[in-house]
Amino acid sequence: MGEDSPAIVLLGFGAEGWGRALIAGAGLTLMVALAAMAIGTVLGAMLTAAQASRWRGLARLATVYGLVLRGVPELLVVLLLYFGAPGLLAWVAALFGLPSPGSPPAFLTGSLAIGLVSAAYQAEVFRGGLIAVPSGQIEAAMAAGMGPVKRFRRIIAPQVLHRVLPPLGNIWQFNLKDSALVSITGLAELMRTSLVAAGSTRRPFLFFVAAMVLYLVLTSASSALFRMLERRGQRWAGPA
Repeated sequence: MGEDSPAIVLLGFGAEGWGRALIAGAGLTLMVALAAMAIGTVLGAMLTAAQASRWRGLARLATVYGLVLRGVPELLVVLLLYFGAPGLLAWVAALFGLPSPGSPPAFLTGSLAIGLVSAAYQAEVFRGGLIAVPSGQIEAAMAAGMGPVKRFRRIIAPQVLHRVLPPLGNIWQFNLKDSALVSITGLAELMRTSLVAAGSTRRPFLFFVAAMVLYLVLTSASSALFRMLERRGQRWAGPA
């Protein structure tokens, strides 16, 4: 039996291999993307409700938020939070006579930064889904005596879900790839791990290709999952 090639050793799970670190980095990348998606979904739904509000000031504020967060690079948002959050937290703590809490965890900073940008895009997706629901159906449901909760559950939600799943799948893919920007905070996600491995072994091509393969695995699996959800969404929405 011949000896394993250097590439196999470096990508393996032995004492000299980086396999476990890369897999752990891919798992952390997935966790960052999931946290960012959850933040974006909650905040995006709130922005959609604000835009539909009768209070013009609230609606305009939500519109400005979307314009700003969709118009600036995601990296800039990560940098603003990474360098600005410690000072902001120290100022708030000083107002209450408390000691500075220091810098927030890198995971929280990165997830929040990507989530804030994701919310701006998800808000537009939710707004488009709501607009696409025929107003006549809502009026008929009201005439039939359905309350707001029942109207949302039986009329609005199934149709909105059917329409927003494909664009939400695209936003998820963007979140997954934008998680690489969190590497500047020092969080050992996939990109950061591959950078450290490349520098330590002086084999950048090997580890960047390995990272690319792992990103492709994550995005391909995500695409398959969203296709399955879209098929189920069509059954929930009923015939077009």
